[in-house]
Amino acid sequence: MHLAVPGPTSKGPTEKFTGDVYLNALHPGESPSRLVAAMIRFAPAARTHWHSHPLGQTLHCTDGKGLVATRDGKVIIMRAGDTVHTPPGEDHWHGATQNTLMCHLALVEHDDGHTATWFEPVSDHDYQVAHASTIPTNEQR
Repeated sequence: MHLAVPGPTSKGPTEKFTGDVYLNALHPGESPSRLVAAMIRFAPAARTHWHSHPLGQTLHCTDGKGLVATRDGKVIIMRAGDTVHTPPGEDHWHGATQNTLMCHLALVEHDDGHTATWFEPVSDHDYQVAHASTIPTNEQR
């Protein structure tokens, strides 16, 4: 057993994120484990680009409020304590709502070192459509 000290905070690269995003590595997936874990903080309206994971992804929101959306238009609002799983190969994005920061733990298993396939940025229009679709849900919870 050992204390796993988080890696230093780094700014999310612009080829994978829109807006201000900060990452801390938590677990690197050292053999025999395939688990890769990171803590990711999103400023309001910041988000990932479209991407998928060969073995799926689990997101656990620790603070704030965020969105997870798929190409087919499904949107889940995520609040502190919520966990969302995306299955292998599903194109999706996630990030903070317009007015609230969000922090989540991102958990993936690597497939021979490969954890994600990255695609294009989420357009402002697509972000607004996803955000607007959660307004009734926000009022219910």
